[in-house]
Amino acid sequence: MILVTGGAGFIGANFVLDWLALNDEPVINLDKLTYAGNLDSLASISGDPRHIFVHGDIGDIALISQLLDTHKPRAIINFAAESHVDRSIHGPEDFIRTNVMGTFNLLTATRTYWNGLPDGDKQSFRFLHVSTDEVYGSLDANDPPFTETSQYQPNSPYSASKAASDHLVRAWHHTYGLPVLTTNCSNNYGPYQFPEKLIPLMIMNALAGKPLPVYGDGLNIRDWLYVGDHCSAIRTVLAKGRPGEVYNIGGWNEKTNMEVVNTLCDILDQSHPSSPVTPHRELITHIRDRAGHDRRYAIDARKIERELGWKPAETFETGIHKTVAWYLDNQTWVSHITSGEYRQWIDKQYGSAA
Repeated sequence: MILVTGGAGFIGANFVLDWLALNDEPVINLDKLTYAGNLDSLASISGDPRHIFVHGDIGDIALISQLLDTHKPRAIINFAAESHVDRSIHGPEDFIRTNVMGTFNLLTATRTYWNGLPDGDKQSFRFLHVSTDEVYGSLDANDPPFTETSQYQPNSPYSASKAASDHLVRAWHHTYGLPVLTTNCSNNYGPYQFPEKLIPLMIMNALAGKPLPVYGDGLNIRDWLYVGDHCSAIRTVLAKGRPGEVYNIGGWNEKTNMEVVNTLCDILDQSHPSSPVTPHRELITHIRDRAGHDRRYAIDARKIERELGWKPAETFETGIHKTVAWYLDNQTWVSHITSGEYRQWIDKQYGSAA
């Protein structure tokens, strides 16, 4: 059995669904169900005895300890995090509480549990911490991509809180011997992503004939990783990774935001010509840039390929077509999560441009 934290969020839900589709090992799924946690994403495994959902917080040491003592998981995969840069700028306190203190409390409970395991179980146990490339800061156009030894230079409250959590995980390995693994991934996209993020926001607005808000000149570069590839990489690290090691996970798909938005518009021109406004590129609206907006992220994913044999299966072209098709086919899921609170947030962040 494994314990997954944040398993009702975007990446966590995809991981749980893929895990149960590929093997019969049960999953305890702990999620606080904040705005981005959505049980609708797990509807296909509702009632599956292999999936045990628990509504709770990684900061609740008593609850974590109870779950560990009751279910005796062989591994913990920690997805639980506040993860949206824009929200961290408006309200950094939640990011410190969840990403820093929550990780600390999770590590505290895990260490106590791990110390009490029999020697064989203790040797095979793993704590896998899922993090982000944003902890490394921003790259210039000609800089080499981030490697596992790149200096940490976080620039937003979000990335700073994730950097702090990474350092805690590292310290628990080097000080206490806890067998940890850390992954730092590039920008994920795919099914079940909350539509405040770039790709689902553009899809939803385009279908509704609303403006497509693009920060600044739109030339900020990200490395795009299809979420299914990310999930397969995490499974690989869990199975083969060396305790104490860091593995960068990237898609080898550097794209400017404008390239991404233009690609989405062109796909929707073909697949959804009945939208209120076509061609969809007419909806693109440039808005004031995000405060402290990092210019470029890029991941060097050669270590995980060289040492563990993993590389992404999807190109950006195949992954983005799958993503658009999923959102077109799952409008009910979208309508359930685009609540009044979500609309208030979008209006606050993008104003009349959204």
